[in-house]
Amino acid sequence: MTPFRFLASLLLASLFLQPSVFAADNPSATPPAAKKVLLVVRMEGKSLPVDQKIQQHLAARGYIVTLHSQYAPVDAARDNDLVILSSTVRSRDLLGAYRNVSAPMLTWESDLLDDLGMTAKRVDVDFGKVEKERYVWLVNAPHPLAAGLPAGVANVYEKPAAMNWGKPGLGASTIATVYGQPDKAVIFGYEKGATMDYESLAPARRVMFFLDNETFTNLSPSGLRLFDAAVDWAMGSH
Repeated sequence: MTPFRFLASLLLASLFLQPSVFAADNPSATPPAAKKVLLVVRMEGKSLPVDQKIQQHLAARGYIVTLHSQYAPVDAARDNDLVILSSTVRSRDLLGAYRNVSAPMLTWESDLLDDLGMTAKRVDVDFGKVEKERYVWLVNAPHPLAAGLPAGVANVYEKPAAMNWGKPGLGASTIATVYGQPDKAVIFGYEKGATMDYESLAPARRVMFFLDNETFTNLSPSGLRLFDAAVDWAMGSH
């Protein structure tokens, strides 16, 4: 046997004895576990079918999504990669129950923003809702939350509908506002540790999105891209 063939045989044998080498060079050999989402809703509400459509959409994207009653224990948040607070909850019953959870959080319930420390407390000044709108103004296009859409006007609903908004603290990244109303942010996010309102610090990423109780199915293609970006960024995928 030539020296070259002898060395080659030794190398081949060592690879078979160390299968972990193949795993290191081939990340797909051990696929990552699917990330888990806790979708907090009002189980008794008439809008539950819309929350279920959101669950199905996220499941189709590869997430494991659990519908969780707003009256069930908050401790379930610990075992999830993202907590979503739907606007179908009764905000006066939930209040700040999830404020300090260490998991990232996404919400579209403007009445919870002050309870979560994401805005100040004045209704229709620091948070609120516009009843009929179809367009948003993207003001921070380079940010991952903008989903690759260009700066300027974006059509996010198929037809005019309600949008929730808030006025975030200085530590937020504001992505989009109500068209023509720059003081009303409809998409904004806080990094972990960022200063929110009243000097509270974000325990993990916190994101506000503009949906209302039953507007998910009204999202345009651009609106759905923004929704997916909000979920992914909040969870830390970007």
